[in-house]
Amino acid sequence: MSPRRAQQDSDPKVDQVPASFEDAFSRLEDAVRKLETGPLSLDNSIRLFEEGMGLAKRCNELLSATELKMTRLQSAFAEQMRFVPEESDDEPDDFDE
Repeated sequence: MSPRRAQQDSDPKVDQVPASFEDAFSRLEDAVRKLETGPLSLDNSIRLFEEGMGLAKRCNELLSATELKMTRLQSAFAEQMRFVPEESDDEPDDFDE
């Protein structure tokens, strides 16, 4: 078994797509920290860089999906507000008597 394969087998997070933005971002931060601070072999550096790029892509996908959802919610709210009748200025106020 290769050392890379052994490391992947020992770390179940490798090659799993994170379900949440928080999980993906946390793993991305961890990969960046390891790349910045630790003396790593070239193979480990490349593996962490590849993992980081995949995690950055996943974070971007999740943020884009959330932005689209927010835009749709805002549009739906704006559409609902068009059907709410506004008070007209022609109606007398009850307090003016």
